[in-house]
Amino acid sequence: MGEISGMTGFGRSEGQLADKSWVWETRSVNGKGLDARVRVPNGYERLEPLFRTEAKLRFLRGNIQASLNISTDRSEGKVRVDQSRIRQLLEAAEPFIADGSVEKPTFDGLLGIRGVLDVDDSVSDDQQSALDDAILHSLGEALDALYESRLAEGRALEPVLRGHVEEVARLTALAKQNDSLALDVIRDRVSAKFAELLPEGLPSDKLAIEAAALAVKMDVREEVDRLDAHIVSARSLLDAGSPTGRKLDFLTQEFNREANTLCSKSADSSLTQTGLAMKNAIDQLREQVQNVE
Repeated sequence: MGEISGMTGFGRSEGQLADKSWVWETRSVNGKGLDARVRVPNGYERLEPLFRTEAKLRFLRGNIQASLNISTDRSEGKVRVDQSRIRQLLEAAEPFIADGSVEKPTFDGLLGIRGVLDVDDSVSDDQQSALDDAILHSLGEALDALYESRLAEGRALEPVLRGHVEEVARLTALAKQNDSLALDVIRDRVSAKFAELLPEGLPSDKLAIEAAALAVKMDVREEVDRLDAHIVSARSLLDAGSPTGRKLDFLTQEFNREANTLCSKSADSSLTQTGLAMKNAIDQLREQVQNVE
């Protein structure tokens, strides 16, 4: 028996290599197809197509959102002083120093000017390749966590879905047993109706014809048989597990079509109430099916 997967979930993973640390966060909500989008820091755009590839390996439906945040431990980097900028600043300050407008700047003061002092955190091609591999490994962990989260939602959804299907099955069986569909009940109804209009009543042969015509009009056996077949299909789809959401969605439309026809053919309040209850159960089933991958 397969597992039902939902389409809502969350996943997170962390990683670190040398002076780099990062966090992946992944989210998923309902979607008719698969829409995978990612947000990465500048300079890491090369990871975007790899993310979409990894997402397609795990999911068939849903709006997948992922974000990557990377931070650098500056204490591990090499200090770089922009000597050219210092010279330019000193040259620009010479006229003001000469006329006494300003004091001669100290080295500490020059280092405090933005852009003069920086930390060189550049990496080699081999280091960058190792970093990319580590970040992608963490991405896989975050997507796996999202996958498990969606499975957990599916495990919570499955008994709800089965409950709605079984309610439709119960109401279908109730419709089959409705007394108003018995031929003798239909004959008595026709006879009573014509007795109101014709005091002398109808001849037995004409009564039989009218009763037969009404029985044909009220015959819901075809609809009930199709409902039974749909119930078997729904149970099989739930047993098979995801991906089954689209098939279940189509099946609920077929359920609703038969329930509508059953209500339109009904000439008895109890059968109509059964049909309306069935439509309500089908609507609840269809609402939950929208969450299934």
